[in-house]
Amino acid sequence: MEADHHSQSTVWRRSLARVLPGLSVALALAAGLALRLWMLKKYFLVNGDSLIYGDMGKNLLLHGQYALTGVGGRLNPTLIRLPGYPIFLALCFRGFGMENYASAAWVQIALELAGCLLLADCAGRIAPVALRGCGFCGGAEFSRGSAHATLWLAALCPFTAIYAAEPMPEALTLFMIALALWSAARFRERPGWRLALCFTFAVTYAALLRPDGALLAVALAPALVFRFSSREGKQAATNASLLARMALVCTLLALAPFTTWTLRNWQLFHLFQPLAPRYANDPGQETYPGWQRWVKTWSLDFVTTYDVYWEVPGAPLDLAKLPSRAFDSPPQYEETAALAADYNDRDNAKDIVPDVDARFGLLADERIAAHPLRYYLWLPMGRVADMWLRPRVENMDIDLDWWVYAHHRAETRFSWAYAGLNALYLLLALAGLYLRPRFWPWMVAYLVMRSALLMTVEAPEARYTLECFPMLFALGGIAVCAGFIGCGKTRILLWLTR
Repeated sequence: MEADHHSQSTVWRRSLARVLPGLSVALALAAGLALRLWMLKKYFLVNGDSLIYGDMGKNLLLHGQYALTGVGGRLNPTLIRLPGYPIFLALCFRGFGMENYASAAWVQIALELAGCLLLADCAGRIAPVALRGCGFCGGAEFSRGSAHATLWLAALCPFTAIYAAEPMPEALTLFMIALALWSAARFRERPGWRLALCFTFAVTYAALLRPDGALLAVALAPALVFRFSSREGKQAATNASLLARMALVCTLLALAPFTTWTLRNWQLFHLFQPLAPRYANDPGQETYPGWQRWVKTWSLDFVTTYDVYWEVPGAPLDLAKLPSRAFDSPPQYEETAALAADYNDRDNAKDIVPDVDARFGLLADERIAAHPLRYYLWLPMGRVADMWLRPRVENMDIDLDWWVYAHHRAETRFSWAYAGLNALYLLLALAGLYLRPRFWPWMVAYLVMRSALLMTVEAPEARYTLECFPMLFALGGIAVCAGFIGCGKTRILLWLTR
């Protein structure tokens, strides 16, 4: 009788174990979909950059020109944005109706959920060898546990979910990063043309969405080359020859769209521009190097970006919105006030004329000479810290001074909760990195290079670090699974996925 009971229990447990992994995946995707649909209903908005991308996509579809619509419907060729996202919008408009931005959000939601699955598979494949073979659990169990934990972390992250509901390049970029990580992890296990081409497509399109997407190829491509070329044995020569052919073909394919883009820009504008201008300006449009350099001598957080940098030129410069660190002395305050008055007194739509811009530049030079470390080190590090640690509420109806509890208690509590959740993702990623999963040096290389690039930005935005989250999800999922294993108090996660 006891044997029969044990046999029935074993059969029941095995049957349940076959169902539970699929149920976990289905629940994670359903929860992720529900979160994104709620974001779509509450925060979907089409303005600013979305309209610019949409105009390019519409003109590309209707007129075959990569251009912006000017006065009187005139088409003005442009190079202020790379064509990746306008092409995506053009495809959505063609399939679902002209200027149907909601369709783009629906496609982005589907792609981001697919990216969650890719990241989950990637995490299972790069789980650290030391834990994969530990005495507590088998390697397969730890791989599956890491995959499931990564899936839940990615699917339920509100920071990425809200961008899936907006017609902006971020969600598509996140999918391309997930695809690149997945194809790279699989390529390291079983190299082949299909995975090499998949990786090439992912990193190339990521760069076509945003110029800084090129960092993905710079960070991850060496991992594929070193792993494949380090193989030994009879196939070493064959591997080297195959790797050389793959590298050549993939490099040519990756460079092809940028070569076309560069030639187009040279033909239309007589300008060598292989990516997109730093300040998103077409040839002949004014830039304001003096103003931008001066802002960089005191800019530190997103409040500066929103209240000052995005307002000028076009609106008055309000000295009351400048922080005290913008002035090193009373004479400098007076000089800044005089500059602001000269700019504000003009009647030409508050443009920064060359004379005023040059004076801003001289003021910036004075401040840089007095405090070089502040300009070159402390402020850039502070801006990067702000982009990593600030509560990611920029797309919500929450005041910029969210920390002033007396003004809006509920918003302050929510913002601190968001800051805590953001910190939790970072801490989990650090814990996963401590376990040294496969591929960790290349992920660190990407995180470091991206943070170093962001140190050059004068107008910090938290969304600039969003591209790092696919790697944080994978590392965090490994850490969560390792925590379940190491605590010795529960085996629920492994039992569910066994």
